[in-house]
Amino acid sequence: MAGRFLRAFQPLIKFIPEVKAPERRVSFGEKLLWSGLALIIYFIMSEIPLYGLHKSESILVYRVIFASTQGTLMELGIGPIVTAGLILQLLAASGLIGVDFSNPEDRALFAGANKVLAILMTIFQASAYLLSGILRAIGTMQAIIIFVQLVIAGLIVLLLDEMVQKGWGIGSGISLFILAGVSQHIMIDCFSLMPPLGGTGGFRGIIPAIINSLVTGAPLSALVIRPAGDPSIIGLLLTIGIFILCIYMQGVRVEIPISYSRYRGFRGTYPISLLYVSNLPVIFASALFGNIQIFGQILWNNYRNNPILGPLVRLLGEYNITETGVVPTGGLAYYVTSPRGFMDFIGNPIRYSVYTILLVIFCILFSWVWLQVGGLDPRTVAKQLVDAGLQVPGFRRAEKPIELILKRYIPTVSLLGGLIVGLLAAVADIFGAFGTGTGILLSVGIIYQYYQQILREQLEEVYPGIRKLIGR
Repeated sequence: MAGRFLRAFQPLIKFIPEVKAPERRVSFGEKLLWSGLALIIYFIMSEIPLYGLHKSESILVYRVIFASTQGTLMELGIGPIVTAGLILQLLAASGLIGVDFSNPEDRALFAGANKVLAILMTIFQASAYLLSGILRAIGTMQAIIIFVQLVIAGLIVLLLDEMVQKGWGIGSGISLFILAGVSQHIMIDCFSLMPPLGGTGGFRGIIPAIINSLVTGAPLSALVIRPAGDPSIIGLLLTIGIFILCIYMQGVRVEIPISYSRYRGFRGTYPISLLYVSNLPVIFASALFGNIQIFGQILWNNYRNNPILGPLVRLLGEYNITETGVVPTGGLAYYVTSPRGFMDFIGNPIRYSVYTILLVIFCILFSWVWLQVGGLDPRTVAKQLVDAGLQVPGFRRAEKPIELILKRYIPTVSLLGGLIVGLLAAVADIFGAFGTGTGILLSVGIIYQYYQQILREQLEEVYPGIRKLIGR
């Protein structure tokens, strides 16, 4: 039964707009159409500048994770939604709030509370951005207009995500927007015709930079590693390598044999992938780091000279405004900021070694958290298998024997997967992979999820028991 904390959101949930789940089976073509519509709306909002904005001084490094675009309606991106989900998942995993995820009413209340908290986070972040000076309005009236624009945009993003998740689209809106943002960054790093940030001449995009070097006779060695975080040949090769490695890891799995009790001839396997909890640990870890940077900057802009709060604020983060954006120069935010390429790492190896260690630790931690609250633990999976009429050959059709078998693999594989994705994300950031290491991991995981979704749509038509197994 839901605890007092979640029930406190109940009066507010009824005032939140809701997308109704489809009452009929939505065809695959329709799902593609609605997903495409959500993506088009996202891109349009990413191009519409905030009316009344004079200047935006926010940290750029977290924008890939939050699918945000500076100075536009998507200034906050999916940040409030991810942050709200992160807070509730941590509270549920720690037992600070009571929720039974096997109870449909509790799940519905938890989802409703997540929506309310996401809207509250949107209001809070929009206010904090304006009051702290991260977003500088032309005047007071324009500041109010900017606030309204951000809140409405946040609500639209929330409804788009809900529309896709409830069965009108494929996957989730959050995954769709992250994939779109990462793909956009990779394309820019590959093909941008803008001058490089390092001021070495030529083009910032690595493909036109290579072509320019071949045409002009300039040495290609200058493009192997480039300063100021400009795309490099190493970054290009690493991006391709990590894509291939991530695809390979998706296929590394332990397979538990299962049989269908109703149809004795039906046999299959229940796969436990090396990336069992998918890309969620790195999403949550990166979201945590991004929020440390955001709120650190908010507090720094307002309270750095306060005699009482100043020392505490400096522990969280100190910042400096440069031509390329706001840069953390001290505090915790300094150590949870990813490097801008190999030259950045060489210049400060201790800082980025700490970043790597913290990222790996939090990826492992969030792997365990999601295992408990995401319905992926051995007990929940065993119940799903039994309820779907499946069993492990040689064992009686009961939850306990299947749970004991799953316990041998699921916890170990989950924590190992968290360790691997954390290391991969950090290494990719260090060597300047396009779209950031976290972005590449997320995009590969999301693409694989869409691939599985397509297969699932086909399997549901062939094997009716599959629909019951996945809870549809």
